[in-house]
Amino acid sequence: MTELWNWRIDRAAPVDVYPALAEAIGRVVMPLAIADPARLPAYAVVCDVWEAPGEFGTMVDCYGVPESLNEHTSVAALARLLRRNCLLADDTLDAGRHLLVAPDGTIRPVHFEVTETDDGEVLTSQRLCTLAHPGCRGWSRCHRSKWAPDSINPALAAA
Repeated sequence: MTELWNWRIDRAAPVDVYPALAEAIGRVVMPLAIADPARLPAYAVVCDVWEAPGEFGTMVDCYGVPESLNEHTSVAALARLLRRNCLLADDTLDAGRHLLVAPDGTIRPVHFEVTETDDGEVLTSQRLCTLAHPGCRGWSRCHRSKWAPDSINPALAAA
């Protein structure tokens, strides 16, 4: 069984993402535009990287990722290699809440304003998910997450 990963990166050139991702996951990474399914090595991961507007505008989709790879560890390794913050979806199903993965390997929940455009979702106005903000207190979706407000967790990949 394979997985699909969707990430965002803070201003990284797509041409830099492919080799960094290959190093981070220890696999061959094939750009989607040139991947031929009939000639794809069994250990390869197909990846699409493109630029979108807004904060964290470098978009990354990885297809066919083996279940044996840990997503949080992999994105933390990528953040370290690129020296850029990365985002991935959290477990709340809130379109504006993401996990911010720093180059030092820490993961913390953050919120964005999300605007739908013809080019997809645009993220703006980043803020930490914290009990100091009214939207993160009480019965908010934030408390149903394993990434609680004000939490900072290691991804165990910064080494």
